[in-house]
Amino acid sequence: MRVFQLDSYVLLLSGKDCLKFLDGLSTNKVESTCTTVFTKSNAKIIDMVEVIVVGENIALVGHNKYKTNLVDHLNSRILQQDVSMRDISEFNNVYISFDDYPKTDNITVVSTFRGWIIVAPTSFNIESTLTLDAFNEYRIEHVIPHQEYEITPSRHPFNCRLEHLVHESKGCYIGQEILTRMRSRGKMGKSLIRIEGSPEDATTNGATHSLAIRKT
Repeated sequence: MRVFQLDSYVLLLSGKDCLKFLDGLSTNKVESTCTTVFTKSNAKIIDMVEVIVVGENIALVGHNKYKTNLVDHLNSRILQQDVSMRDISEFNNVYISFDDYPKTDNITVVSTFRGWIIVAPTSFNIESTLTLDAFNEYRIEHVIPHQEYEITPSRHPFNCRLEHLVHESKGCYIGQEILTRMRSRGKMGKSLIRIEGSPEDATTNGATHSLAIRKT
């Protein structure tokens, strides 16, 4: 089983307006468990997150380095909506598996475009079988973007090959106008590609190939 521990946060949202709240602020159509991207008004990325429906609550799983910016972004926009949020990162570990991970009591497993995301209590022992180099080699082979490498605050979703997370027909959200205009004009800028060697503009370097964001 190919498993790698991610440097992730877990936020728990509760309240009847949670899905509507997240849908109104992110690029994908948020009606149930899904992956989506939160963007600023200039369409640059705040974070890519997994939205996981857990009973009557919603878990948001994203990259630790981007947690503060996302929490500030969300908190400032809750206003009068029935949404409350708390950070439960210290009680959970997050992993990604590149193989279909078996369902197990007390852990949450969701299938995503990157692989199977696993959220487990810190008391539950899951062995991380992949090194960082092996994790990156898999990403390079399959052209999978990752936070701090390709997915950064200086890029928009189309740069990172996340166009499938930008819903084509949903209503207004922060950054929507720019992304819609880019898509409609067919001018989505640079895109993530796999290339041979380790060029200076590589975002992730591997043994024989790399990932880079270039004009195509």
